[in-house]
Amino acid sequence: MRIAIFSDIHGKILLPFKLADLYQKETGNTIDFILQCGDIGAYPNIDNLDKATIKHAQYDRDELGFHDDFTIINPNIKSFLDELNIDMICVRGNHEDHDFLDNLENENSQTSRFPIDIYEKVFVCKSGFIQELKTKNEVLTFVGIGRIGDRKGRTEKRFIQEYERKQIKKLLKTKDTFDILITHDKDDSSQGYGMSEIRQVLDNIIFHYHFYGHTGEPFKQETDFNGITQSIKIKELEFNESGILEKGCMVILTKENGELNIEIADQKLTHKMTKYNWKNQ
Repeated sequence: MRIAIFSDIHGKILLPFKLADLYQKETGNTIDFILQCGDIGAYPNIDNLDKATIKHAQYDRDELGFHDDFTIINPNIKSFLDELNIDMICVRGNHEDHDFLDNLENENSQTSRFPIDIYEKVFVCKSGFIQELKTKNEVLTFVGIGRIGDRKGRTEKRFIQEYERKQIKKLLKTKDTFDILITHDKDDSSQGYGMSEIRQVLDNIIFHYHFYGHTGEPFKQETDFNGITQSIKIKELEFNESGILEKGCMVILTKENGELNIEIADQKLTHKMTKYNWKNQ
């Protein structure tokens, strides 16, 4: 099993799929799934954009990619996604239309994840639920925790909600070991910010890897405070001032014969997708 992992795509919904396609063509290795660490930019209605997205969208239409390309069928995009045949499973970030996602989550009350786009290729997983990805020979287990934490008692929907906290408390009772934890936020209790629930999960449940985004930091891999989990900051999938993607924006996780390994996608590959050509690649 091989999975491509991204974070903070901010409306560039199609870009992870195009990078997965490019990776397959360049390496000959199959990507089975895409995982995405939040800030999808899932805004089907432009009237519901948050302030930050409005600001960025004024000079970068890519911020509105969900609205433009994933709410009404585009035959070319549909043909590409159907042929590629890869699902992208995401957690929520703080820059999403949470009312839209809440409605879909409520409509899909019996499932642990739900599709959010017209092609049914982009899924959001519910916070605190045990998830599985399956291929013919492997099963990967993971948990997703979306949104961001709050230390000030705020209740806006970009922050973790009470029903999600309750689900995480149920999760803490499990004795199972999981392959990976996917979150948008991180926990940094020593600095007084981040999501404290992430710390609870990492201190009570064994995960081999934890992937997250949100912070704006470069790619980073380190051992978590629990001494077990490999904690990996995925670089945001954004173009720098030179119009190229930075190191660590695409990470490949493989599971073979039960063993997990990661690699950072070569920049010679990711640099082929620039701010100016990626839509036509």
